[in-house]
Amino acid sequence: MLLHYSQQFPIISCYSHNSYRGPNTKGYIKFRTRYHENLRYLRALTIIHPKTKHEDLPLPDTVDHILATLTFLKSHSFSDTDIPRLNFLTPQLFSSAVAPADIAPVFRFLAAELPATASQSHGLILRCPKLLFSDVDLCLRPTLHFLRQIGVGELNRATNRNAHLLNTRVEKLHGKVRFLEEVGFTHEEAINVCARLPAIFGYDVENNLWPKFAYLVKEMKRELEELKRFPQYFGFSLEKRIVPRHLHLKRRGVIIPLNRMLMWADSKFYAKWN
Repeated sequence: MLLHYSQQFPIISCYSHNSYRGPNTKGYIKFRTRYHENLRYLRALTIIHPKTKHEDLPLPDTVDHILATLTFLKSHSFSDTDIPRLNFLTPQLFSSAVAPADIAPVFRFLAAELPATASQSHGLILRCPKLLFSDVDLCLRPTLHFLRQIGVGELNRATNRNAHLLNTRVEKLHGKVRFLEEVGFTHEEAINVCARLPAIFGYDVENNLWPKFAYLVKEMKRELEELKRFPQYFGFSLEKRIVPRHLHLKRRGVIIPLNRMLMWADSKFYAKWN
C-alpha cells in the first residue's frame, strides 16, 4: 500500500546547519537530527529498505543527492505517493549515479516536442519510468518522428501504449513493418496497419506475430486479403481466443469473417454458434 508522507517528513538538507563555532556541539546535534529525519523520510518512500543495516545506510552526501532528485521530481508534478513505484521500477533513479541534470532533457523533450503538459508528462513517466533513461537524440526524438510520420496521433495522452511506444527504439518499430511486408503486405499497407493498430509495435515477432499468422494461413486456411481487412486479428490471444473459437466453428462446419469470429463477446458468440 502506498502511503502519504509529504506532510510528515519535509525534505531537509543534511548540511543545512549553522557553521561550526568551536566546541559547541549544538550544530552537530542539529545535523544528526536532520540526517536521521531524512533517513526516516527515505525509508517511508521505500528508497531505503526498512531492514537496511546501520552500516549500510547512505552517507549524508548521498542522502542530499537523493533529496535533490526528489525535489526535482516534485517540481514536475510528482508526489510522495509516486515515488515507491518509480523506485521499484527504476531504483537507479535514487542513487548517487543519477542527478537531476541527467533526467532533465527528457522533461524538456516531452514538454517542447511532444508536446505534453506537466500532468501528461507525469502520467507518461509514471506508466513507463524507463522513459527517464531514454536518450533524447538516439531514442525519443527518432521514435516520435517515425510515429508521427506514419500517422499515429495523440501521443501526448498519458496511456500505457503511448508511454511504452515512446520508449521503443525506432529500429524495433521498423521491424514490425518489415514483418508485415514479409507476409505479403505492401509497404504502404504495412504502414497503414501500424497506424490503425499501434499496439502491434508492442508484440514480439517470433513469439506472437509469426505464430498467429502461421495459424491463420495453415490451420484456418484464411487468405491474406482477409487479414488486410481485419489486422486487429493480431491483437487477440492465440491460445485463449483464436484457437478455441476456430475449433468451435470448425466442429460445426461454420466459416464466418474474422471480425465476427473474434470481436463478439463470449456470450454472444457461443449463443449464436452453440
